[in-house]
Amino acid sequence: MVAIPKSAIGAVVLAVLGGLAWYNWPEPEGEKWLGYVEAETIYVAAPIAGRLATRPVERGASVTAGTTLFALDPETTDADAARAAAQVAAAAAQAADLSDPRQRAPELAASRAGQAGAAARLAKAANDFDRIAALARQGFASKAQLDAARAARDAAAAEVAAARAQIAAGEMTAGRAAQQQAARAEVAGAEAGLRAQRQRQREIAPVAPEAGVVEQTYYNPGEWVPANSPVVAVLPDARRKLRFYVPQERIAGLKVGASIRYGCDGCAGGSTARISFIAPRAEFTPPVIYSESARAKLVFLVEAILPASDKPLPPGLPVAVTPQ
Repeated sequence: MVAIPKSAIGAVVLAVLGGLAWYNWPEPEGEKWLGYVEAETIYVAAPIAGRLATRPVERGASVTAGTTLFALDPETTDADAARAAAQVAAAAAQAADLSDPRQRAPELAASRAGQAGAAARLAKAANDFDRIAALARQGFASKAQLDAARAARDAAAAEVAAARAQIAAGEMTAGRAAQQQAARAEVAGAEAGLRAQRQRQREIAPVAPEAGVVEQTYYNPGEWVPANSPVVAVLPDARRKLRFYVPQERIAGLKVGASIRYGCDGCAGGSTARISFIAPRAEFTPPVIYSESARAKLVFLVEAILPASDKPLPPGLPVAVTPQ
């Protein structure tokens, strides 16, 4: 039996152990940048103060775009809108009155009838003058008769001209051009005020601008709400983003518009997002992602827009980002 040296046995054992260690050694993980999901909250308020009449949504409820979130007591705004509508009607009536003829239709009809009578008298007087003028040329009418006939004809012509002038004056508008322009401006101002009041009626009952989740409610029905004070906060489904931190030595390789991959608990594999913002200044690793490996490092904040989803990620969810 051949004796095997102890040194050879030790070499074999080391070789076997090394092979096993190499085989079972975990593969190094790719570089990951830590971050979390962030959302842009929309705070919905009314521009005026009032008593909260209704608030049909509760915290945690899902809402679609156009869903009524709350409504203030409309009594005051309804009264203001009614008053504005009355002002529009009054201004329009005044403008119409200035644009109407000075005389009413029956008065103009009487003036036209007077003009017709004057025209008939002028025709008779003109015929009488022509006849007397012919007789005067034959010596059968005196100069006095001719002068009287001429005077009667001229008087009838002046009466016709006066009747025409009276009709023209009656057909003129009651107001001058400047007065009518001022009246139209008054109507436009009143209509603008009415539109503002109707907008105010809509603003005291705002709707959800986008689909999302009601994050918080701040007032209950019956309570007095100050002007511009948020009543409901909505987390839109389409306004979710990732906020993560990139080491300073890797920030030069990123640009706005580039895609990144991310992973999280419950996320679908291969999820991607688009970079929308890169901070211009470096900062130390924030406590929210503080770790043994990332401590005391200079990092840059980067934000990436998440694509719209039926099941948006909740704000605050930790994520791990890897570069494309």
